[in-house]
Amino acid sequence: MMATLYGVGIGPGDPELLTLKAARIVGAVPVVAYFCKAGRPGHARTIAAPHLNPAAAHLRLEYPFTIEVPVGDPRYLIEIGRFYDAAAEQVGAELDQGRDVAVICEGDPFFYGSFMYLYDRLRDRFPTEVIPGITGMGGCWTRAGSPITHGDDVLTVLPGTLGAEAMAARLAGADAAVIMKVGRNLPKIRAALQDAGLLTRAIYVERGTMADEAIRPLAAVEGDDAPYFALILVPGRQRPR
Repeated sequence: MMATLYGVGIGPGDPELLTLKAARIVGAVPVVAYFCKAGRPGHARTIAAPHLNPAAAHLRLEYPFTIEVPVGDPRYLIEIGRFYDAAAEQVGAELDQGRDVAVICEGDPFFYGSFMYLYDRLRDRFPTEVIPGITGMGGCWTRAGSPITHGDDVLTVLPGTLGAEAMAARLAGADAAVIMKVGRNLPKIRAALQDAGLLTRAIYVERGTMADEAIRPLAAVEGDDAPYFALILVPGRQRPR
């Protein structure tokens, strides 16, 4: 039988928020792969650590860059494409040897996840199964105690990498919104929310569900930078009932 590639969502950060299926698979596979920054342990591995098979081999897939090269730089797509090609070959080599591989991913594998690029490259070569996970935004709005959508509210999910005008335009008609990929985009996001008249509703959540989480109104957040695990919530249900 051919080995199986698993894309395993491990949730928003709290190690207890893995599904039973995710915990079973990462506790049994002979190879665990995860994306990480060079010299760092990897967020996904840190989250999943209590559940991993102690005998499993670890396959580090180290990004060539994270924020050092802007997405709009012509080099970005070329170099990141080469990286995903090489990562797929590393994972494929393990599968060719008959060893199941679990690629562990923060949140859900199909929601802004790097696993998707391995999936595109390997799903026609090997049996593949994707295990959904609790999204980061789901973990954050529950920890913030802020229901995000009510009734017929429409939820808009935006990456912070959007241009300022495009972001403000999309926010202007939003009932409820989540803005991902905050980081150095925080000043632009703050300005877009101000332009859309939503700044007073916006909630900043940093490392939601983790031990060092921080939750406060965005208007009270100082500085122009945020960590990787930060997002902005704009709850819905602002219209009269």
